[in-house]
Amino acid sequence: MLKVANSVINASRITGVLPVANGGTNASTASITSFNNITGFTASGTTGTTSTNLVFATTPTLVGDVTLSTGNLVIGTSGKGIDFSVTSSGSGTMTSELLADYEEGTWDPRIAFGGSDTASYTGRVGSYTKIGRQVTVAAFIGTNANGAATGAATIINLPFTPVNSYGSFALFMEGISYTGMAVGTPNITLATLGLVQITEAGVLSALTNANWSASTDLRFSATYFV
Repeated sequence: MLKVANSVINASRITGVLPVANGGTNASTASITSFNNITGFTASGTTGTTSTNLVFATTPTLVGDVTLSTGNLVIGTSGKGIDFSVTSSGSGTMTSELLADYEEGTWDPRIAFGGSDTASYTGRVGSYTKIGRQVTVAAFIGTNANGAATGAATIINLPFTPVNSYGSFALFMEGISYTGMAVGTPNITLATLGLVQITEAGVLSALTNANWSASTDLRFSATYFV
């Protein structure tokens, strides 16, 4: 067993480059005094000093569980992440098994008519979570005047641009009239979330400024892909 700082690593189960802590209160326990039964490796510094590193293979491999008592697992290169290729794939055509991104935060949701944002707002708040290519947003938009803009209603200023028109949309609206059912869909051309109404006969048409009264509340959550 090899003790590095306050951690113990079974040297027979790790490959890669293992730096040993330099300086500080743990310097004496972190130094490598001998290789004992560890064979096939070299040291980058003098054994018995705090500048010593064990140099293993270039691709690290761990056997067994890894527990981080403090700190985080940091992905040091953009586009890299957790590779699940060892797991079985579904019946569809698999394109990736790499989880390469996670992010959460807030955004400023706004409503536009015909692409123009002229509304007067009583409140706006939004949050988002991105897991891989999937983005889920939630927001509230309150208005007390629509302004001079006319045309199709869209939600703009998204935290990420949709890459296709696939996704789901849940809406709760006050002060907005529509026929049948109101639904939403990502618009990849305009990088917005479009608002439409669908009749019982299945006829789709865009919600426009004409559907909005002076005072409206719009609450929604949407999931789309980037």
